Amino acid sequence: MVEITHSTIDVQSIVGTVTNSESGAIDVFIGTTRNNSDGRGVLSLMYEAYEPMALKIMAELEDEARSRWNLHRVVVVHRLGVVEAAEASVVVAVSSAHRKEAFDACRFLIDRLKRDVPIWKKERFVDGSEKWSVSKATNQESTGALK
Repeated sequence: MVEITHSTIDVQSIVGTVTNSESGAIDVFIGTTRNNSDGRGVLSLMYEAYEPMALKIMAELEDEARSRWNLHRVVVVHRLGVVEAAEASVVVAVSSAHRKEAFDACRFLIDRLKRDVPIWKKERFVDGSEKWSVSKATNQESTGALK
C-alpha cells in the first residue's frame, strides 16, 4: 500500500497494518522534522509533490521490493503540506518472516523514495527565511558515493 496524505500520519495504525501472525519481523522507518539544519533553527518543513507521478513511482518501488524480498505486507506513506518539528513526514513499514528481509526492504524503499519520487521539501527557518532542500542521500547516491 502506498499513500500520500495531507494529514498527520498515524504511525500506530501503519504498524497495525503490517502486523500479522506469519511475520517474524517488522521494520519501520519514520522520517521526522528536525528543529535544526546546518546550525539553523527550523520551524517546519513544507512538502510539495506531483502527486500522480509520485504515487506511480511509489507503487513501482513497492512492486520492486516485493520482487526482491519475500515480504508479507508493505506500507509507504508520505505527508505533504506543512510538517512541524518532531512530526512524521514519511513512514515505511514492512513485514516478513525474517529480519534481514525486513531491514533490507525498508532501507531500499526509503532510499529509493528519497532519490526517485517527485516530492520536494522547503525548510522554513526561525528567522523567517525559507530554502528548498535537496536530499544529501540523493546527491551521494547519484554520484555513486552511497552504496
